[in-house]
Amino acid sequence: MIKKILVSQPKPTSEKSPYFDIEAKENVEFTFHPFIKIEGLSAREFRQQKVQILDHTAIVFNSRHAIDYFFTLCKEMRIALPEDMKYFGISETVALYIQKYVQYRKRKVFFGSTGKWPELVAVMAKHKAENYLVPLSDVHNDDVAEMLDAKKLKHTECVMYRTVSNEYPKEQPFDFDMLVFFTPAGVESLLKNFPNFKQGSTRLACFGPATKKAMENAGLRCDLSAPTPEARSMTAAIEMYLDQQKAYCLLYTSDAADEL
Repeated sequence: MIKKILVSQPKPTSEKSPYFDIEAKENVEFTFHPFIKIEGLSAREFRQQKVQILDHTAIVFNSRHAIDYFFTLCKEMRIALPEDMKYFGISETVALYIQKYVQYRKRKVFFGSTGKWPELVAVMAKHKAENYLVPLSDVHNDDVAEMLDAKKLKHTECVMYRTVSNEYPKEQPFDFDMLVFFTPAGVESLLKNFPNFKQGSTRLACFGPATKKAMENAGLRCDLSAPTPEARSMTAAIEMYLDQQKAYCLLYTSDAADEL
């Protein structure tokens, strides 16, 4: 039976999180520990890319992390951003977060409608005269650059933050029945923390095809994956899996009793 589950994300701040509902319903215990963390590049590291921020007329953000590290870096480098600088967010939520650092004006802040790159690129294509700077993580592919090239937009990608392994506390026992991962980097960090990790009967759950592929490439067994048509979220998939396990145990117990 699954009783102890490690989720490789920060502990939810809201008491209304589905994780806590599952704990109460399924009689399981969740532990939260992010196996990865994000850290910004130093000004010295950024300068090695030879990117001039003020050569650009618009900045494109795909997350709140990108916003925080961009403005932190500008402050460290003593870069004064012009009033007419434009900002593009991958979603309205990300775009609204920009006002933490600059006065929010509709004429200079734009965002995509779905939180996905194709929709944001379509918005950017309406501003063809801009020279776009796109801050990214050190873990990224060329998809964004290719989409911008296809629209014949002037752009520069640069790394402003990176994903690093987050050490699991040595004083805490690692005795979980299920481990839940959301990124390939999280899977890699598990094996860095525990180079002799043997899966055995431990169930592994993953969110997204890239995470599942990373798990399989590492020689691990993926017991539960999401999203699926039946479970669009990781919490829904976990709850469904636990219900199935419970039903199986009840059926097994019933069959065993009948044999007696």
